[in-house]
Amino acid sequence: MTSPGPASTDGDLLVLHALRCCGHTGTARLAAATGMDESAVESELIDLAVAGLVTYESGAFSAWGLTDAGRVAAGERVTAQLQAAGARAAVAGAYERFMALNPELLDLCTAWQLRPVDGVTTVNDHGDPAYDARVLGRFRDLDRRAAAVCADLAAVVSRFGLYRERLSDALSRADSGQLEYVADHIASYHTVWAELHEDLLATLGIPR
Repeated sequence: MTSPGPASTDGDLLVLHALRCCGHTGTARLAAATGMDESAVESELIDLAVAGLVTYESGAFSAWGLTDAGRVAAGERVTAQLQAAGARAAVAGAYERFMALNPELLDLCTAWQLRPVDGVTTVNDHGDPAYDARVLGRFRDLDRRAAAVCADLAAVVSRFGLYRERLSDALSRADSGQLEYVADHIASYHTVWAELHEDLLATLGIPR
């Protein structure tokens, strides 16, 4: 078994696992994904880098990412956390409910990005407020059902509670006119949903 490096803490597990779910990214996105301050995230990343679990790529698109050892360690630690909480059955059940909602989310994102004009599907330039309002209404309906899934997940593994907050924040921002928070921002509803999907797969050890 690959050694996970220094003794695990809640913070380093959150950061390690967030990198697994987000892929190569910067500290700002990791802070949002973990609920930690950027300075705390950076401190954890430095320790994880010393342990050989993460690496930093500089340049125009500088980002942190997992090493091969880091990916193994992230999987081992999350599996151990799930087993210690006796939560596998609950998370698996929530995953099935999430997957029942996932096609609807994908359809809504398509409806947000494309719309019919005179019988022709075209890029949605958001010049029709009534159309956008209808799609956002459908997002709110989906979100109400997703909230129950997130609540059940958070009841057994606390980190899942942050997804509820982030999804709600993204939808509130979109409702207030920040339309990029539907599908075109690193903190958009679609992005956070995708991270939750990846988290569930990683937690349960399901290959994509």
